[in-house]
Amino acid sequence: MRLSSVPFTASATGPTVVTMAGQGAQTAPRGGGQGTVVPLDGWAVAVTREEGRWRAVSMDRTALADLDSAITALRALRSTGAVIGLLDVDDEFFVLVRPVPGGVSLLLSDAVAALDYDVAADVLDLLRLDVPDEDEVDDDPWPEGDLGMLADLGVPADELAVLVDEIDLYPDEQLTAIARRCGFAEELARIVETAPAS
Repeated sequence: MRLSSVPFTASATGPTVVTMAGQGAQTAPRGGGQGTVVPLDGWAVAVTREEGRWRAVSMDRTALADLDSAITALRALRSTGAVIGLLDVDDEFFVLVRPVPGGVSLLLSDAVAALDYDVAADVLDLLRLDVPDEDEVDDDPWPEGDLGMLADLGVPADELAVLVDEIDLYPDEQLTAIARRCGFAEELARIVETAPAS
């Protein structure tokens, strides 16, 4: 498994990417034409923790294709506690997005997705990593980003790495397992189960 060593300002949970409004405003999947938002399967959910209690809300589906939209929506929640975005993109891979002071922590479950999806390419761009060469691609997951981003919520980096590497699970199942470890599985399930069909 290849993990990035990201040369950014480090937060208590790992590398932090400093973003500016307007960055990462591409759409996906690739091939849809510049400026074309292609509808994607999957779901986008924001979870916040206030005074020890979790709350989950559905995010606009544009977050599945536009990382900047996801980051902007999460920052708008203005919670004093943890804020995390969970993106199940096209049932192919997932992205975790966590705004932190001065930036954002990101985790992409499989960097190979950047060959086909702009939102995955946007994650790598903010991490200052290249999109994998097609010749380097194999069947193993290739996570990139901050595996320690949920350590303060009960999911240490090594455990998150195991969940990301679990190739027998679909992305939504991986996210559910992560939610269970953090303590918001029920809140996540209520939103996902009532989300409109894509």
